Amino acid sequence: MTSRFTDLAVDCADPRGLATFWCAVLGYEVREADDGLVTIGPARETGSAERGPVPPTLTFARVPEGKTVKNRLHVDVNPSDRDQDAEVRRLLDLGAQHADVGQGDEDSWVVLADPEGNEFCVLAARRP
Repeated sequence: MTSRFTDLAVDCADPRGLATFWCAVLGYEVREADDGLVTIGPARETGSAERGPVPPTLTFARVPEGKTVKNRLHVDVNPSDRDQDAEVRRLLDLGAQHADVGQGDEDSWVVLADPEGNEFCVLAARRP
C-alpha cells in the first residue's frame, strides 16, 4: 500500500482571496467554502467520472499568524499554452510578485510569490 498526494494545505490570512488568485493561476474552481476554509480543485465536467491521475486540491485555511520566513515547501507551475515569459507576465497581472530566495540569474525557473508572500516557481519547460 502507498499513499496518494491529494491536497496541499496553505495557512493564510485571506482564504477566499488566495483561493481566487490560485483558481486563476491553475484554472481551478472552488470546491468547498466555509468561514475560514476554502478548497479549490480542477474544474469538473458535468456527468463525467474522474479517471486517471487527479491533480491535488489546495485548501486555504485562515490562521492568526502571518508568514515570517521562506517556504520550506512550494508549488511549481508549468505554462500550458504560452511561454514562460508570457506566463510570468500573466501571473504578475493577477497579483503575484517577483521573489528572491537566493536563485541565480542562470536558473531556468522564475520565482514569484502569491499575494500573501508564498513563493512558487514558474518553470521554463512544459511537462505533462
